[in-house]
Amino acid sequence: MTIEDLSYRLQGGAARLLMQFFRILPLDAASWTGSRLARTFGPLTSAHKTATKNLALAMPELSDAARAKIIKGMWDNIGRTTAEYPHLSKLIDDPQRVEVIDPANLAIQIRDDGIGALMIGMHYGNWELGTVPGYRVGFTQYHLYRAPNNPYVDALLNELRSPLQQGGFIPKGSDGARQAVVLLKKHAHIGMLVDQKQDEGIPALFFGHKAMTTTAPAALARRLNVPVVAARVVRQQGAYFKIFVHEFKIVKTENRQADVALTTQQFNTLLEGWVREHPEQWFWVHRRWPR
Repeated sequence: MTIEDLSYRLQGGAARLLMQFFRILPLDAASWTGSRLARTFGPLTSAHKTATKNLALAMPELSDAARAKIIKGMWDNIGRTTAEYPHLSKLIDDPQRVEVIDPANLAIQIRDDGIGALMIGMHYGNWELGTVPGYRVGFTQYHLYRAPNNPYVDALLNELRSPLQQGGFIPKGSDGARQAVVLLKKHAHIGMLVDQKQDEGIPALFFGHKAMTTTAPAALARRLNVPVVAARVVRQQGAYFKIFVHEFKIVKTENRQADVALTTQQFNTLLEGWVREHPEQWFWVHRRWPR
């Protein structure tokens, strides 16, 4: 056993103990406790500095006090989301706590059209609930995700997410992209969060600054001619949420490269608009922009 593996095992064990603690608590108590813990200890981490720098870069027009309030709200949301992991199986079946707003019945349409679909979202509100619209109408879902470096934490998260992902998880990367192509050709439904930095992507504007952005959803949707559905999870108060679902139209002309670039930019524009509505609900701790 290497030192690195031992460290990963210890971290994984601590994470399991924390999840067991949150599992014992009632949902509302767990969410509140997670908030208090994150608001207390989050500001002591290097991630807090990253979030503060990111927010200052993205929204320089805000006062220091306004940005501090947003970052405080961010830690509240992160803590609550973490503590809600062991309670996901309760949340997904509770329409009083998780309300799906899908006026065009897109979830039903992509379930019944026999084509499959890409479902995009971002680390916003409790982002794990973004698959609830598909879960409730009964279609099998896969999820393309970035696996944590720690394999024991990765295994734990996948266990906790299992009620939401009937199909399974596809780690991002070249192998994952190939799996996604095969599945989409079989008319599968694949979800992905598209707000993280992707070094293999392209620079696209996000809050007025170029950020390396994944081209996967734009390229896959264009190549395989599948619809794209966007879902945003908005925390209302405590452990109560609304999920807004709408269709996203991709660009398709004779110029593939230009189409992918333009659609990728439009994704970023959409996400930026979401963040501006409730900036405290976004995961500002990502290193989204170059240093």
